[in-house]
Amino acid sequence: MPSVTVKLYSVLFKFFLKRKLQTLIESPAGNPYGIVSRPDEAVAAANPSFSDDGVATKDLHIDPLTALSLRIFLPDSAVVSPKSIPNLRVRVPSSRILKKAPDGAVVYGGYLPENSGRNCRKLPVILHFHGGGWISGGSDTVANDVFCRRLARSCDAVVVAVGYRLAPESRFPAAFEDGVKVLNWLAKQANLAECGRSLGNRRGGGGGGGGGDGRRMQIVDGFGASMVEPWLAAHADLSRCVILGVSCGANIGNYVAQYSVKAGKLLDPVRVVAQVLMYPFFIGSIPTPSEIKLSNSYLYDKAMSLLAWKLFLPEADFNLDHPAANPLNPARELPLKYMPPTLTIIAEHDWMRDRAISYAEELRKVKIDAPVLDYKDAIHEFATLDALLKTPQAQACCEDIAIWMKKYISLRGNELSY
Repeated sequence: MPSVTVKLYSVLFKFFLKRKLQTLIESPAGNPYGIVSRPDEAVAAANPSFSDDGVATKDLHIDPLTALSLRIFLPDSAVVSPKSIPNLRVRVPSSRILKKAPDGAVVYGGYLPENSGRNCRKLPVILHFHGGGWISGGSDTVANDVFCRRLARSCDAVVVAVGYRLAPESRFPAAFEDGVKVLNWLAKQANLAECGRSLGNRRGGGGGGGGGDGRRMQIVDGFGASMVEPWLAAHADLSRCVILGVSCGANIGNYVAQYSVKAGKLLDPVRVVAQVLMYPFFIGSIPTPSEIKLSNSYLYDKAMSLLAWKLFLPEADFNLDHPAANPLNPARELPLKYMPPTLTIIAEHDWMRDRAISYAEELRKVKIDAPVLDYKDAIHEFATLDALLKTPQAQACCEDIAIWMKKYISLRGNELSY
C-alpha cells in the first residue's frame, strides 16, 4: 500500500483539486469573455547555461496568436570535444563564457552553438506533453522542469516540453491542435536549418555538407529575427523523435502520434519512432473493473476526473467515448496496426489502469511492440508529481523508460542488448 505520507498528500490534493474544478465550472457562467482565474503554479526559471545537473533550458513562444510555448532541455552531452581530446567535457557556469581546450579549440557552454558545428553532437528528440487534468500544469512548472531534466539526462536526448492551451478557456481540440502545430514547427525548423546550411555552403564556395569557410546564411523573418532555433539546428536529430505524454498529456501524445503516421512524408525529416504513455487519462462509457474497484482512489479519483472531462470536451457533444477520451473507439481514423511502438506506464492504485492495459493489448494483437510496465504500490502520476519526484520508484521509472526508448533512438550499431 502507498505510504502514510502519500495518503495524506492525496487527501489534501483532492480537496484543493475539487475546489479548483468547481471554481472553473462556475466561472464562465457570469463571465461573458470566457476568462477564468486559476492559482499560479510554482515555475522554474529557464537557464540557458549548463547548470549543476548538466542540462540547459530555453523558453520559446512559437505562436503569438495562442501563446503556445515550449521549453527546450539540452543535456551537456550535446557538446563534444575535439577528436584529439575525446573525453573532454566542459561545463560553463555563465551562459556567455567560453573556454578553450588545450589545443586551442573553443568549447561553448550551451548558449550559442558554433557555426561550424564541429563541437555539436546530434541527439534524438523527445516531444513531451505534461499532465494536469486538462486544467493545470505547464512546460515551465517546477515538477515538469525536474522531470524533463531527468529525462534529458537518462535518455541522452533533447527534450521539447509543450505548454499547450488549457481548459476550460480552450476546450477540445485546442490542446490536440497545439501538439500537431509543434510537430509541424519541428519539421519546419529542420528544413529551415538545412536550407541555411545549403545556402551557406554555396555562398562559401564549398561543396558537400561541411565545405566553404564554415559560414552559415541566417534565415530571418520580416523583423530581422532569426527563424531558426540554434539549439535544434545544431543538436536535434528529428529522424529519431519520441513522443512522451503524462496523464492527459498521453492522450495528446497518442493523437499526435496518429497524426504523424497520417502525415507521412509531409513531416520530413521528422520521424516518430516510438511513444511513451505514462498513466494515460483514458476513459469510456462502459466502466472497467479497475474503474469500479478503484473509483475513489488517490489523487484523481473518477468523480473529479469526470469534472475535468466536462471542462475539456465540447459541451454540446459530451461523450466519454469521444476519440479524445477512449482510444479504442471504433470510430478512430487510423487502424492500430500503423501506430508506432508504444510503452505504457501504469500504477497499481490508479483507476484508469485497465483501459491503458486494454489499449496495449490491442496494439500487441496487430504486432506492435507495446509493453506495459506496472508499478506496485504506486498511484497516478507517481513519477511526475512534485511531492514524489525524489522517490526511488520515480527515479526507477525514468530509467526504465530510457532503457526501452534506446532501442529506437540509438544509432545503428549502438543499440543495447536485451
